[in-house]
Amino acid sequence: MQQDRLPTTPVTGGDGVPSQPSAEGREVTERETAERAATQPEAAERAATQPGAVPHDPGTAPAPRPRSGPLAALRTPAALNLAPLLLAAALWLWALPQIDFRSIEEFGLLDRFPLGFYAALAVLTGGFVLTLRRAGTAPLWPATYCAAMLVALKAPPAILYDTVRYAWASKHDAIISRLLTEGTVHPGRELSGGMSAYDQWPGFFSLDAALVRAFGVDAAASFINWAPVALGMLTVPVLILVYRTFSDDWRLVWTGVWIFQLANWVGQDYLSPQGFSYLLYLTVFAVVVRHFVLPGSAGALRDRSTLDPAAAAVPPPTTTRQRAVAVLFLVPVILTINASHQLTPVMLCASLFALCLTRRYRNLGLLATTGLIMLAWNLTMGRELFLDTLGTLREKAGDLLGNSRPGFAGDPTGPGPELVGSANILMVLALGGLAAAAVLLRRRLARSALPLILAAAAPLPMFAVNDYGGEMIFRVYLFGLPGAAFFAAAALVPAAGAASRAAAVARRAAFVALPVTLVALLAGFLPSYYGKEGMHYAPPGETALTRRAFDRAPEGALILAATGAFADSYYRYDHYERWFFTEQEVDENLRMLKDPAGYLAGGIPAGRPAYVILTPTQGEAVIGEGYLPEGGFDTLKDALKRSPLFEVVEESRYGLVLRYRPTT
Repeated sequence: MQQDRLPTTPVTGGDGVPSQPSAEGREVTERETAERAATQPEAAERAATQPGAVPHDPGTAPAPRPRSGPLAALRTPAALNLAPLLLAAALWLWALPQIDFRSIEEFGLLDRFPLGFYAALAVLTGGFVLTLRRAGTAPLWPATYCAAMLVALKAPPAILYDTVRYAWASKHDAIISRLLTEGTVHPGRELSGGMSAYDQWPGFFSLDAALVRAFGVDAAASFINWAPVALGMLTVPVLILVYRTFSDDWRLVWTGVWIFQLANWVGQDYLSPQGFSYLLYLTVFAVVVRHFVLPGSAGALRDRSTLDPAAAAVPPPTTTRQRAVAVLFLVPVILTINASHQLTPVMLCASLFALCLTRRYRNLGLLATTGLIMLAWNLTMGRELFLDTLGTLREKAGDLLGNSRPGFAGDPTGPGPELVGSANILMVLALGGLAAAAVLLRRRLARSALPLILAAAAPLPMFAVNDYGGEMIFRVYLFGLPGAAFFAAAALVPAAGAASRAAAVARRAAFVALPVTLVALLAGFLPSYYGKEGMHYAPPGETALTRRAFDRAPEGALILAATGAFADSYYRYDHYERWFFTEQEVDENLRMLKDPAGYLAGGIPAGRPAYVILTPTQGEAVIGEGYLPEGGFDTLKDALKRSPLFEVVEESRYGLVLRYRPTT
């Protein structure tokens, strides 16, 4: 049966001219067109840009006018990205003056931050998640949010505090001041408390001394609290170079940077050789993974069909000559690392060795050069400490449990320190769990980003070597963090190009899991970083009391303190000897508390003038680190004040100073 055919000629009127719609019909058509354009602007735009699309005829129906005015401007992507940033900035600036840092109690700053501060961080997190939708076409927005979160998290002490935050930062300020005064270092001079090591690795302090002179300030204390912000800002572009080497997905890259910032709670980003050397370590790692690929080593990794949709192509190979030239450029950076810090060169060698396990980065020449530079420095400038460290290997080597234990003390006491310890453990478990899940579920990405896995695992053998003064566990975590943060982000940001049903389910799950996880990591970062702030902030009255006590003591006197974790504990450190008497095993401290005066008197050499300094910051530190049981610091103070062996020289709410007066 023949099918009916539609007419192929236009319908005409009686005079043969195509009929025109009536005025009423034209109004209806124009109204329907405007309504469709208003409700489906994206569809209309796509239809207009399709190949073969018929342009609009202005003679028949006028095109709908684009929306204009304030409401339309607020709906643009730029406005949607900017609004949370402005709101968070307003909340943060409003909350900043309300932070009551002068009356810190057992929870640090956690209960001193107003609600507006926490709200600002939550809004920044939500705004960052929104910017990830267009991270590939507008990467400036997630970059802005990463910088804003870094400032929001770590700038409050720099803006508010009227003294140096963190006792070890004030220690480094004392080292820089001595270097400025003497103009040179004395690597062979013996100083108490391990202070000789800073003359043997003076690179970082020499740079800071130059900065003090360049800025025209009196001491590094004027800018020392800004170090976490400055080092964080410098670390971000290096991380981007590393992550972009292994992923083309900007969402994954920026999420990795964000997670790195939240997971970097170990507190090594202050003005320290470790923070500075860590930045240089990442720089060397970035150059190696981008410019040291051996020719013909990538194999199937250059086949796009075998890669994860988010994976980046392997960087182009370099010739032997090009790698040799690159080594020459890296030698000054490696020398600076070795001149600044003891542990970072070891971690760098471990990471380069791990990279050599892959044919892609088997650069034995670079590894040998790095190892020779480290060995040369340790046998010359750092010879004394290096030989002492070798002497401890017989005792420490193989003691995995002992070397992975934080500090010398027992468990922290008090609700605040206990919360910090729990938050630290949960952060490590969360980050490790996310990274492990991504390695197992996204095996194609793990294959192409294998160097990041190896670099994250490279520090683990350090547990079998030394405890690094009770800090090895934190350093292993720090050096494994870049790779772990990348794969943790991969667990939360599924591949955009995958079309399978499982990929669709993963994308829907990530829609909820990503913001929830980022908020959870933020909740873990805050107690880990600010939960012990009572031992990091000392009021000006306390630092003044400490300096008066040192100035009162004659040259060569013995200065006793419960711990070195208080401001200006190393003031004029080359003029005095120090004994931080609770920094030992807990059992020994419990024995000391039975007779504090007799215990301390027994450790003071005959004829040596001695002074005891006890400050509120020390009281927070011995509890936070678990050196003494709860109430032990007050017991110690009361016993020394009652003892005839010690005379009170000065006492106020800022501390207690006693002078030892031996009996015949």
